[in-house]
This record gives sequence, structure tokens and C-alpha cells, in this order.
Amino acid sequence: MRRTWTRTALLLCALLAGPLPLSSATAAAPVPERSAGPTAEPGAAPGTYTNPVTEGVVDTFPDPVTIRGKDGYWYAYGTMNPVFQSGGEQGERMLPILRSADLVDWEYAGEVFTPATQPDWHEGSRLWAPDIRYNDGRYTLTYSVPGRNTVGAATAPTPTGPWTDTGPVLPSPSGCPTGGIDQAQFTDRDGSTYLYWGSYDILCVAEMNAERTRITGEVTRVAQGRRMEGAFVVRRDGHYYLFYSDAGCCDGAYSGYQVKAGRSTSPTGPFRDDEGVDLMAPTSKGAVVVGAGGNRWIGPGHNGLATDLAGQDWLMYHGIPADNPDLDRFPGLDRQLTRRPMLMDRLDWIDGWPVVRAGAGPSEGPQRAPVTDWDAGGTFAGGSLDGWRAEGADTGGWSRADDADSGPYAGHRGAAGPAFLVTDEDAPRDLRAEADLRVRSADGAAGLTVGYRDPRNHTTVWLDRARGALVTDVVVRGRSRGETVTPLPASYDWDSWHNVTAEVRRGRLTVEVSGDRLRDAVAAQERRLPGAAARPGAVGAAARGAGAAADNVGAARLYEPVTKRVPEPATGRWLPGHSDEFSSAAVPGTEPGSPWRWLRGPAPGVRTAGGDLVWPTQNAELHLGDNTASVLLRDAPDGDYTVTTKLDFDPDRPNQQAGLLLYGDDDTYFKMTHTALPLNRGGGTVLDVSEFAKEGERPTTSPPTPVANAPMFGGPTADTMWLRLSYHRDAAGGEHEVRAATSRDGRTWVWNGVWTLPGDERLQIGLVSMNREGATAKFDYVRTHRTR
Repeated sequence: MRRTWTRTALLLCALLAGPLPLSSATAAAPVPERSAGPTAEPGAAPGTYTNPVTEGVVDTFPDPVTIRGKDGYWYAYGTMNPVFQSGGEQGERMLPILRSADLVDWEYAGEVFTPATQPDWHEGSRLWAPDIRYNDGRYTLTYSVPGRNTVGAATAPTPTGPWTDTGPVLPSPSGCPTGGIDQAQFTDRDGSTYLYWGSYDILCVAEMNAERTRITGEVTRVAQGRRMEGAFVVRRDGHYYLFYSDAGCCDGAYSGYQVKAGRSTSPTGPFRDDEGVDLMAPTSKGAVVVGAGGNRWIGPGHNGLATDLAGQDWLMYHGIPADNPDLDRFPGLDRQLTRRPMLMDRLDWIDGWPVVRAGAGPSEGPQRAPVTDWDAGGTFAGGSLDGWRAEGADTGGWSRADDADSGPYAGHRGAAGPAFLVTDEDAPRDLRAEADLRVRSADGAAGLTVGYRDPRNHTTVWLDRARGALVTDVVVRGRSRGETVTPLPASYDWDSWHNVTAEVRRGRLTVEVSGDRLRDAVAAQERRLPGAAARPGAVGAAARGAGAAADNVGAARLYEPVTKRVPEPATGRWLPGHSDEFSSAAVPGTEPGSPWRWLRGPAPGVRTAGGDLVWPTQNAELHLGDNTASVLLRDAPDGDYTVTTKLDFDPDRPNQQAGLLLYGDDDTYFKMTHTALPLNRGGGTVLDVSEFAKEGERPTTSPPTPVANAPMFGGPTADTMWLRLSYHRDAAGGEHEVRAATSRDGRTWVWNGVWTLPGDERLQIGLVSMNREGATAKFDYVRTHRTR
């Protein structure tokens, strides 16, 4: 029986040890006892959850990744942080671990290292950004060692350890001109394992050795972008999807982090965004998965992924609470850490691209929870095989066994014909079924069976060791309707657990085999089921020959995919009194009665020509204490509105920029500019980016920082592009909310997240062309519309 700890009790127990110095938590929080696995009542309706899902468990949990252990629990791993600071503990836990039976209610489960067990080769470095996988009977956790600019790895027989460090994964130098952190593993269909890594500003990939402890293959650059990091790769519908975050994770209320994606037909690229732009192109990228939505959550990013029992994917990521963005300073660290609890939200796949909540962004209120209970099935945790019935060959051959990782499981002693252990309950016709299967005899096979009526009517997915293959067999009235056979990789470890999933949707069967349910299957099949087989029925395990074992066997009603995005802001009625086509020969703001006015202007060299406002860039800036740039301003309308400019601009030097403002004063504004920015580690590479930035007062920090400036990065740029700012006044919250978008054709828009600033002043519409001379901006028009 699972031992249950309440969140409050766990936090209290963790804090009774008293305050601990930095990185020296000598007494870890109590770890709940390992048990037989979660028990679930078949058919229980899913409940709700509210972000952050780590509320009341830990104060912060950055860079989260999750895995479903072979014991049936989900485990989460996070960056080294002061997770119990609210109770007075000032030390950091080294790669903290959480555990949950339902992805909603989490409990503290320990940490990977303590000061006593941290390897010497770390040289006392903090440890960041873990990634967890299960293969070949063990869990492999890779993690970042920023003090050594490399990646480490550790292995364990269970999700909570004990951990054996295997040393640095990357050579020195690594072969990638980037920060040697923020890594993630991926296993391809041929069994090859890859490591993706990189931070600020290039992402690379290389093949790993069979033990997953070193990279061995050629290093390939797959993406570059300003402050790009946090790679995570999955495979879906024939494409490899590279998730990443950009624009900065950890600047409190000024963190512009958001998750984006590219896809490829190869694990080594080229990856492209949803407009076909290569992620290695020297520009910002689109395909935003999740960004700030203007509610409680700022800087959402650095994601992992979980799949519930109904087949619905969930993005696991961190976000910064706008009302409490910073942790307290503590001894031994020379900077303030940002509070980043773990968030979870539904990940939709719409038109071939991942997006959180159909584009609605991070959730704030109650949400429908993941499906974590089966309609039929279980974990064999009850101490017997009660609730299961044996049919087929050698019905007495099934028995319950136990191992240190999975806990209780079912095994069969061996039979010439297929033996079945199936549920008393029927599962729905459209379902997602799964099982962890293992085959330890050379002539054996273990299977997952669905739509089971009797030994003469069933669909069974076999891991057939004798044939070295994944085999699906549809049997109707005692006759096979044909097997589908897919070879498994030569490196496939038959003696360890593998997860097999079978989804049936409107008569179409999709099957995958993976080590860890993280969308990196080593084999997959699709086939059409005959009508007589596409029906409700029992679910269960199957065995043929000796050595077959099964655990975590069950089925739930298959999720219904969301297929349409939520509407983006749209333009309504045109407001000519707040627009300009620049058709006058006079420079705006230089004649009496002009609706425009200059701040520190007119700018040198500005003119009108051919219906454009032509404005050379200045050696002047609008940034923190350096407010020397000319700004062209005009009144904005009351209420909600959207302002758009068409801009021709081809910068050729770093930091040249031109674009659109919503301006309160020199220390309170939003901007959307086409900007040239150098890569941090790009060997002189300059990117053209869509820079959506804000500047304003920072919430109370220590030491005080009265004004701050930070960007998000939008879609790809072009010499001619459209820039858009959509304004909403949040009267209840006393905030300005602004969302930005860019377009390369004036029709298709890439929308960013939302920046907010407190205040009740009326913002003004503005234009700038600044930072470094040598480029010329041509503004075709400024058009303002009501937002609808």
C-alpha cells in the first residue's frame, strides 16, 4: 500500500532540520517509502489542477523534466535551488526530485547528490538542468555542470537512486561553440542515442555511446539564436521536434523566456520553424509553443514532456510568478535567484505544430487534470492477481513477482500457445492501452492485448524475442488477419522493461515501443483494424514461451485532440486620426498642427520620400540610463487598439534597430523593433531579430534596481516586414498589457507573448531608428485599428 504524505507534512518535515548553509544540506527532506506502486480505482473521473503544481511542496523547481518510473509513479527532476527557503533553509538541494501518482499532487523524494556525495570533478559547481531517461534496465540522468562548462551523467536502478556518477559526457573542448549545458537525450528508431546541448546561443547534437555516458559522433550545429538554450527533442508523425527556449530565463519580472520549436525529418537537422526558416539561419524564429499570457506567469520555459494514460501530451516547464518573482538572497551566492516553480499545461498538436492550450498560454485557474487512472487495468500492486482473469494456454502459469524498481509485476512460467491475463472490465473502443513488458527467454514473447473477447478474438502487440521484432496480430474468430512485423534495433535489451502503447482511433491502430514513454520510440506501427476487431473489450498481458513479464497494464479512453487554435488579436475599425501614410512632403512633427511631436529631435537626416518616412539610424540609445535617441511620438486612442507599421530596414552592424514604440517616458515603454544583435558565442555572427522589449521599474529587489530592460524575440525578420503592437488596459490590475507580432508578408503573423508594466498613464505611439549609425529605416505607414 502506498504511503501517503501531505504536502504540508513533507514541507514541515524538511524544514525541521533547520537552516542549512549553501550547498550543504546535510540532512535531506524525508523521502516517502518506496512502495508497490500507485493504486487506482478503474473508471475514476479526472479532476482538476491549478498551477504551479509544486505549490506547497517546494518554493522553486526550475528546468523541470519528468519520467514515469517502472513503479507507476511520475518523477520530476529540477535545477539545484533553495527549494525550502520559505521555511528558513538557505541551502540548495542538488538536483531535487519530486514524485507523484497523478502529475498533480507531488511529494519531495530526495536529491541526486548531497555535499557528501557530490563528485570531486565538479569542483564545487552548482548543478543545473537535469534530463532523465530509462534504457537497458537503468535510469540515466544527465545534468549541467556550469562551473566546468560541461555535462555530467549518473545512473541508478530506480528513479530516486542510488546514483552512480559516470563523469563528464562532453570532451573539452566539446566541439560546439556554446555553453556546455542544458542537455537532453533522445533515442532514434535504430537505437542510436543522441545528446543535444547548448546555451547562449548555439545548439548542437552528437551521437552517444551505448552506455549513454559520452558523446562519440560528429558534432552538428542544429540551431542558433539570441540566448537560445534548453533543447528537448521528441518524434511525432514522421518528424523530429526540437523544443528550445530563448531570450533569458532568470531575470525575475523581466524574464523574456518562451518556448519555441523547429522540426526536421532527421535527428541531426536541418530543423525549420513553421514558416520554413532554418533554425541555423541568422534571424529570430517563430513556432512559439508557449509565452507569457499577461496573467500571473512570466518567462515560461525550459520544458520537458509527459504523456498521460489517455495519450494526451503535457508540457512540463517553469514559470515566474508576477506577484513574487524573486527568491531571497542567501549567503554564498553573489546574485539573486529567480523563483521558478513547475507548471504543467496541455500540449496540443495543431496543423503539425506543438502549442500549449491551443495558444492560450500558461494557465492560471483550475484546469482539467491529466488522465492518470485507467478505465481497465492496474499495476499489480495489490499483492495478488485479483481482478484479473487468466485465459488461453496454461491458465495456472501466471504468478505475481517483485523487483526493486518496478515493484510487483505479473509473469508467466511459459506456454506453447498464447496465455492471456486480462481485466474483468472492458476498455472503450477508442482507447490508449499500455504495458511495461520484458522477455528474459530467447524463445519467449510478451504482449499487450486489446479488444479482447476471448482467445479467438483479440488484437495483441507482441515483443517477440525469437524474431527480434515488434509484431501485431489481429485475431478474429480464431483466424489471424495478418501479422505486421517491425524489426527492433540490434541493441535492444530484451532483459529490461520496455513500454508498449497501443492507440485505437476510429479503427486505426498505432503502436509504439520505447524505454521511457518520452516520445522517442525505437519501433512503431500503424494499421487498419477490421470492423470486428475495433470494438470494446478487455485489456491485458499476453505470454508465449518462457520469460514473459508485464506491469502497469491498462487502458483509458483515448483523448480527443484539440484541432483549432484560440483566436489571435485581430484588427477591427481603422482609426485614421491615429494613423499616417506619410504622404506629406513635410517631416512629421515639424509643422504646426502636426499630430506628431519629437522628443530630442527632429532626428538628423530624417525626411519623407516616395510616401515613406526615411530615417537614418543614430548613434544614440533608449536604454536604461542612456536616453539620447530621438523619438517620434503621437497620441494613442482610448481603449484597446492595435498599431502596425510597415518597415524597410537592412541593418549591417550590431545593435542597429528601428521600429515601433508604445511610450510612457524614457523609463516606461514597450518596443517592437527589427534589431541586429551579435551572438554571445557566435564568432562574430550577427542575427537580425524581432525584438519585443519592455523597460520599466523592477519590483523590489536586493540590491534595488530601479529600472530594467529585457527582450522577447519574435518571428523571423525580412528586409521588408510588418511590426505590430496590440494594447490592452488591465484596469483591475492597474497594468498595461501589450502583445507583439511580426509578419514578412503583411498577412501571416507570428505572435509573441505578453509584456506588462504597472501604471495608469496614457501611452503614446512612437517610432525610433537608433543605436548605431549606418543603416536607414523606411517607414511606409503607421496604421491604428481597434482590437477585436
